[in-house]
Amino acid sequence: MLILGISAYYHDSAAALIEDGRIVAAVQEERFSRKKHDARFPRQAIGWCLSHAGVSMRDVAYVVFYDKPWIKFERILETYLAFAPRGLQSFLSAMPLWLRDKLNLKSLLQRELAAVGGIRQAQLPRLLFTEHHEAHAASAFFPSPFERAAVLCLDGVGEWATTSLWMGEGRRLAPQWQIEFPHSLGLLYSAFTYYTGFKVNSGEYKLMGLAPYGEPRYVETILKHLIDIKPDGTFRLNLDYFDYATGLTMTGRKFADLFGGPPRQPDAPLTQREMDLARSIQAVTEEVVLRLARTARVELDTEYLCMAGGVALNCVANGKILQAKLFRDIWIQPAAGDAGGAIGAALAAWHGYCQQPRNRREGDSMNGSFLGPSFSSDYIRSYLERIGAPFELLNDDRLLTAVAKLIERGAVVGWFQGRMEFGPRALGNRSIIGDPRSSQMQSVMNQKIKFRESFRPFAPAVTYERVGDYFVLDRPSPYMALVAPVKNELRLPLSPEQERLFGIDKLKVPRSTIPAVTHVDYSARVQTVHKETNPRFYELLRRLEELTGCALVVNTSFNVRGEPIVCSPEEAYRCFMGTGMDYLVLENFLLDKKAQPPYAEVDNWRRQVEPD
Repeated sequence: MLILGISAYYHDSAAALIEDGRIVAAVQEERFSRKKHDARFPRQAIGWCLSHAGVSMRDVAYVVFYDKPWIKFERILETYLAFAPRGLQSFLSAMPLWLRDKLNLKSLLQRELAAVGGIRQAQLPRLLFTEHHEAHAASAFFPSPFERAAVLCLDGVGEWATTSLWMGEGRRLAPQWQIEFPHSLGLLYSAFTYYTGFKVNSGEYKLMGLAPYGEPRYVETILKHLIDIKPDGTFRLNLDYFDYATGLTMTGRKFADLFGGPPRQPDAPLTQREMDLARSIQAVTEEVVLRLARTARVELDTEYLCMAGGVALNCVANGKILQAKLFRDIWIQPAAGDAGGAIGAALAAWHGYCQQPRNRREGDSMNGSFLGPSFSSDYIRSYLERIGAPFELLNDDRLLTAVAKLIERGAVVGWFQGRMEFGPRALGNRSIIGDPRSSQMQSVMNQKIKFRESFRPFAPAVTYERVGDYFVLDRPSPYMALVAPVKNELRLPLSPEQERLFGIDKLKVPRSTIPAVTHVDYSARVQTVHKETNPRFYELLRRLEELTGCALVVNTSFNVRGEPIVCSPEEAYRCFMGTGMDYLVLENFLLDKKAQPPYAEVDNWRRQVEPD
């Protein structure tokens, strides 16, 4: 039986196809449209999922949407009534869209699906709807390796729920309790994202990366004025300081008065205030998440935890749960945000509505999150020959040795292979890689390749067998969902002058013998690479270890700031030519930047990419 899951219309639209409970394909619409966080109906994503499986819309038994629009509309109306007359402008701007489209979502979806499938609406599969947090919970528990687990979902808001706890057992998910809008940890974090000058629903990871440069000097202010946290982790926000419930911005005047000025403009320099605010809200978020995790452990008496929702992408907070040793193990959906809701919606229907049993796999059933498009060697050769791009075609043995030598010499390599990753992280199939031992690699990658803020850290990809030699981590982390400390023996001592540095000045000081992947607080967002899920990337790391003694690389996503991760060879080549990358690998084709002819599309591509 085929079930198609869809997330759309809010942010990170996606489609996922499952067959008899097995995830066959999943992809975000942004990877085709090239519009980051694209919220539109995932027409191209659905088309690709069906094409990949060799099926048509007629072959699908159910289409499942990850939200219930009538319940969401109820929440919006009740919120405006509760805050009236505040928010009249926001209400008047929101209602036409709701009345025109979102309340008629079933009809809208049927029209779009019929257009994608090239069939009449009467021929469509049956359309089902899950609740938003049910889709998150299903995406976290059902692909996990656990038979029984607590499931914690944390995000901005679904219909009403902003935080929810579920019990997962076998094929069943049972809701336990939820915290409801407008009290939201995700929206609290997004309020600080907005206030520090970053884009909401996009820049939260920047706030997390900025936090180690600051001091937690605003924690008490946040706890006194903005959020009341109970011992069990449940909380309430003081809505006098926020404007998201009824307004058109995240924070209000009282918020600005509390922190000494208006929000930072996106193009303004970062100051110590923004760094301290980032550190403070990160500390508060970690405390809430830890208390909630403790409550889940006690109330549900289970040794395992699954997580999803946008807040579950806060890998620093996830690492704190791990370090607290509350659970034997935790598993976080790699596409924890709204995109992953497409997988969750389909799996919720398969196990819940269809009452089908769950067949667990060793590890998990996400296939390493390599669920997107791939491209044949014939396709790549044809493209390169058409544009006159010189290349070498090497077998795996020669290619892996050549790339390892290039990285050892300091080259930055675009690495494109196999099926594209589902979710926000590049995990070795659409990656830009380099030498983690280089003290210059972080600044080179940020400024000359990614074109992004200098403070942004990079992740290490390391063979699973060697992770414990570099990091305080004793388990797999295949999806970059956990932050772990760099081992003490790899750390470099700081001089008294270096110890006194503040803010961005900390960035200039190497912290370890793998400085390119060591954040200023001696942490790293670790990806473990496994022979079973990515044998070719694993073998590259093994060759690097033979050559250099170092079993890891810098691994960042194959894109520039503001652009989605590349999907096709054309997009990879364009990014390669428009940045400071030295070499490009497209499957078994190796390209040297110095040998390439002028590429006229670069300027037009740069104009199309909007800074995030």
